[in-house]
Amino acid sequence: MNLSKVFSASIDGIEAKLIEIETDIHVGLHSFNIVGLADKSLSEAKERVSSALKNSGVKPPSKENRKIVVNLAPADLKKTGSHYDLAIAIGYLLATKQIKEFDASDKIFVGELALDGALRNVSGVLNIARMAKLKGYKEIFVPKENAIEAAIIDGLIVVPVSNLLELMHHLENRSVIKPQPKTQLEPTVSSEHQLVDIADIKGQENAKRALMIAASGGHNLLMSGSPGAGKSLMAQSLASILPPPELDEIIEITKIYSAAGLLKGNSFINWRPFRSPHHSASPIAITGGGQNPRPGEISLAHRGVLFLDELPEFRRDLLEALRQPMEMGSVTVARVKDTVKFPAKFILVAAMNPCPCGYYGDEEKECKCTAFEVSRYQKKISGPLLDRIDLQISVPRVKIEDLQNKNRDYKSADEMRKKIIKAREIQRKRFSDLGLSDVLTNSEMSSKLCDKVIVLDKETDQFLKDMFEKAFISARGYYRILKTARTIADLENSENVKLDHVAEAFQYRLRDNQ
Repeated sequence: MNLSKVFSASIDGIEAKLIEIETDIHVGLHSFNIVGLADKSLSEAKERVSSALKNSGVKPPSKENRKIVVNLAPADLKKTGSHYDLAIAIGYLLATKQIKEFDASDKIFVGELALDGALRNVSGVLNIARMAKLKGYKEIFVPKENAIEAAIIDGLIVVPVSNLLELMHHLENRSVIKPQPKTQLEPTVSSEHQLVDIADIKGQENAKRALMIAASGGHNLLMSGSPGAGKSLMAQSLASILPPPELDEIIEITKIYSAAGLLKGNSFINWRPFRSPHHSASPIAITGGGQNPRPGEISLAHRGVLFLDELPEFRRDLLEALRQPMEMGSVTVARVKDTVKFPAKFILVAAMNPCPCGYYGDEEKECKCTAFEVSRYQKKISGPLLDRIDLQISVPRVKIEDLQNKNRDYKSADEMRKKIIKAREIQRKRFSDLGLSDVLTNSEMSSKLCDKVIVLDKETDQFLKDMFEKAFISARGYYRILKTARTIADLENSENVKLDHVAEAFQYRLRDNQ
């Protein structure tokens, strides 16, 4: 029987799905067909596989005077990409008995073939390796460049393959390829972009305090101020004080970047991402989607920072599209045939000028805008979006005395990060004790969890009631104040939320009512 079955995988969003690759060879006029809802890049695999087999010294499909059918199952799932090449080649070798028969039931093959038989790296290998482990597969064969990425998953034999001939010798036990050692992940705060040390920012103590609270509890932050006050610089410095990601977070982040093909020579992402899209970006580029759904900027900022500079310049529909992901921590992209869910737990940091000319409220430079222009400009940011931003601060112009001060007497990023890490450890332990391993920061708490975790004394409770009635704060705003107050208490290593913690959290919401 000239029939074989091997296994590969497809990437659907950021999740991998198992694909069976069946190869059948029977009598008939020569033809080579790939069926199973394959896209153009996969249909072209016929040519790549034929040339790779010929140049590896075996009889290629083009020399077979028989009918060759390759079926990718399940047939109703659209298959895209070039990473099926290796599995198709191995399936063909087994069906034509040009390689010794072996047990392929516990093995997964992934990789794109060059015309000379070499293997090129592909996207989504970590996602496929994780799926293989969960489904009980023992071995995964991947291009050598992807081996470190795949070996992040523990308990899976990762075989790094350089070319097709080398793999054939390995499967026939003629020359065994040494498995890739387990990848050891070491979190770091450095990244591909230049970090700004927060100590280099002169003055702006109130803004630095807000940045520290945002980093500690994962809270969203809006900075409003005159041009040149240092809003963009402070947003960049936030990345330098965020704590290094945990192992689970590294895997989450790497899965997203691997599926999107954005690892750029890295085997993993062991720092917190900082994404800063331009205001001309489309809603799909920000939230994700497309014909073959891909992660957008909010997912690429998962467990890191999404910085939107000049917030009112972004399209209104794009800003409104952020509301649901900010609340849910994920975004669901719905299409006619499929629905894909992307994780999107990010810290939103936004910067804006108070008016079109930028100087409304400035103590030194006069604003040239009319009251109508100022109102129209500020109304570009809707109330529901502002309601989801916990910290809203005004960033004043830096005084000349601060600019000329050459003494670095400000707290460095390392000093601030130590306090933030301690506050996050308190939060992690609190949620872990409640059996909530998926909740990592105070900003992720539900209203029900807030009521359970945050206990107020009588004086603080009365203050909150008065504030709620007089300041016209929404129910969401009420709970966001509580979450921020809990983070401030954690920074001060306080077991209970006190009046001064709530008062400070409330002052960061005052912009709601301006």
